[in-house]
Amino acid sequence: MKLTSLLVTLCFSLTVFAQDYHFGKVSKEELQEKFNPLDSSASATYLYKHRKSYYEYVEPSGFRLITEIHERIKIYNQEGFDYATKSNRLSTSGGSDEELRNLKAYTYNLIDGKIEETKLSKDGIFKTELSKYTNEYKFTMPNIKAGSIVEYKYRINSPFIYNVDEFVFQHSIPVKKIEARFEAPEYFNFKESTRGYLMITPKRSSQTDKIKLTSRTSIGRSYSEDLAFKKNIIEFDLKDVPALKDEPYVNNINNYKSSVKFELSYTKYPDSPLKSYSTTWTDVVKTIYDNSNFGAELNKKGYFEDDIDALISTVSNPQERTALIFNYVKNRVKWNGYYGYGTDDGVRKAYKEQVGNAAEINLMLTAMLKHAGLTAYPVLVSTRQHGVPLFPTLEGYNYVVSYVKLTDGDILLDATSRFSTPNVLPFRTLNWKGRVIAEAGGSTLMDLYPKQISENTIFLMGSLADNGDLSGGYRSIKKSHKALSFRERFVDVDRDDFIERLENKYDGLEISDYDVKNELDLGKPVVESYKFVKESQADIIGDKMYFSPLFFLRTINNPFKLSEREFPVDFGYPSQTNSKLVVNIPEGYKIESLPESSAIELPDNLGKFVYHISGAGNKIQLSVSHDINSAIINPAYYGTLKAYFAQMIEKENEQIVLSRI
Repeated sequence: MKLTSLLVTLCFSLTVFAQDYHFGKVSKEELQEKFNPLDSSASATYLYKHRKSYYEYVEPSGFRLITEIHERIKIYNQEGFDYATKSNRLSTSGGSDEELRNLKAYTYNLIDGKIEETKLSKDGIFKTELSKYTNEYKFTMPNIKAGSIVEYKYRINSPFIYNVDEFVFQHSIPVKKIEARFEAPEYFNFKESTRGYLMITPKRSSQTDKIKLTSRTSIGRSYSEDLAFKKNIIEFDLKDVPALKDEPYVNNINNYKSSVKFELSYTKYPDSPLKSYSTTWTDVVKTIYDNSNFGAELNKKGYFEDDIDALISTVSNPQERTALIFNYVKNRVKWNGYYGYGTDDGVRKAYKEQVGNAAEINLMLTAMLKHAGLTAYPVLVSTRQHGVPLFPTLEGYNYVVSYVKLTDGDILLDATSRFSTPNVLPFRTLNWKGRVIAEAGGSTLMDLYPKQISENTIFLMGSLADNGDLSGGYRSIKKSHKALSFRERFVDVDRDDFIERLENKYDGLEISDYDVKNELDLGKPVVESYKFVKESQADIIGDKMYFSPLFFLRTINNPFKLSEREFPVDFGYPSQTNSKLVVNIPEGYKIESLPESSAIELPDNLGKFVYHISGAGNKIQLSVSHDINSAIINPAYYGTLKAYFAQMIEKENEQIVLSRI
């Protein structure tokens, strides 16, 4: 009897505390949870993620892709409020649109021991046209507080049967429970590609389903019949998925989230020929090249020839011709901010109206270079934000740049950026490899990461006062990507705002006589200079003074926090920073001790830090160089790289000791 009572009690307890994932069945226990017990640092947690993607037959158009979403999110603190906003990008093309339907969404709060529901209203739903082919649907949940739970469900109807969104299982916050299911009729053949570091074991099965087909007789009567077919099913069931922690120097953290992508390879309907989609990169490239918004636009003529002929009539050197045409396009056509490897309004209109998207500008540039007798090709690119295309897909690329093959070296060009120069592409495009498209759709891969070192040379001359304040002059010379980055941040912003941000960056630095040279002369390095005063740059204890000789230029925190890292460190480009400082010490003091000069090296010539210091009389001279020789560092070196930065920071923060005479 006691055993029976115990079992009943246990079953009752399990029933009470079992998670109910049905929509709207949010529990008090969930609302009372103050933190994720497996990750107390998480600002929010997916309590439940459900997704089902399947195909539905609709006469007379045929199959369409349906995706059903149900998500429940616990928000622990204000940092988690961002998860109260959900965004979906939906495709539109040729009058066919993806549609978001049946949206239901609520915010739940625990008020005086009772669950309070707040329904999402229409004024919290927004639609934005991102491009000719993409709309964004976004909704922001109401009445969000620390401790809230948000829950929503909806479905997306898509006519684009080949475009199955990636099944993503890992996010920047933990997930307690994931249920996902993909169903496809036997007529569809998919390739599966997985990425990430989670062990994911899907469950596979099949079921019989049927389609009701309606036909008409010769005398106009309609009749229906059922067509049976096999439906292939793949299911995923995961629990307690850890957050994927972001860290500095990651090109796109989404590249490393555990996920599965289903790519439609071909369709084969009964009594119909096989229809191929994107089986190989050759198929993908041919499809893109044959598209009227790519190959046909690249080959259009008659709108620029006279202008280009006049521009290059007296120039025969290939590099000079390249530079002239590149600068002409940059100055002639302004980028409208839209990405894409296909044109929207066409190259002719972009040239005439002097504005266009990335494809219109760079396909136009490529055509002009070819007209000038140069060997030029477009290069498909996936921007850093878009991710890395790991397998053949039409959606793998979202951008295009231009490539010129010369006898003395190759040149990559992007005329969307005012400040880009030959082989100095905008940072957004520095993402592994691009695909060079040759005539008739052939292709080869090209490394997008630059080999050229981007330099920043800093000169600082200062005088340290006996109260610990530092005053002096600062000058820096920036080249290549360092110069490009500075110009993008500086040229089109208010000068006072820029100086204020610079003062805040160095925690209260007072700047005067600020000046920049060559900000628009792209053939020369950017030269930045100013005078400064920085208070409290030395600690005065008794008759001694302590300070780092790098002062406000020293590095304080190690950017690498993780104990282990499974994804590469992506610096974007190789770089070198040289800092040369000359400091006068205050009268009445002498140098008691200096840090030792030293050097730290990374293995395989990946990087080097050199610190050399000397002092005589009232003057201290310091020379510090820091080289990163590779844009990408393999995660196998992460522990070494983290230790290298720790040693470098420790060295930069070592102190000089002055004593009173």
